[in-house]
Amino acid sequence: MDYSSPDDPCYVISVAAGMVNLHPQTLRYYERIGLVVPARSPGNMRLYSQNDIERVQKICRLTDELGVNLAGAEVILRLTDTIGQLQAEMDELRAAFEAETQQLRQYLSDDDIDVKAR
Repeated sequence: MDYSSPDDPCYVISVAAGMVNLHPQTLRYYERIGLVVPARSPGNMRLYSQNDIERVQKICRLTDELGVNLAGAEVILRLTDTIGQLQAEMDELRAAFEAETQQLRQYLSDDDIDVKAR
């Protein structure tokens, strides 16, 4: 059984580089320009999470397959992250709205008021 989270930093740079088929220096460069931010161990070693690996794979797809430069990849990743955050917020608001609507329907049905669900 695997109990680790995709955010858990567990891969040293050589392993991470092998997983994404890049030179470790390329990962260092991506870090230097802010495309990926690996965690650091107490000994200051870079530790990459599964999410970091997936992010680097996205960068590779954007640059290699779609011909996007690194500046464009940065913009695309930032926008993708923002969309994900907004989607999560919408999901939370939708769930809160549905719960509130259900409570209101229950309250109204307890008072024998006829309310039709839409």
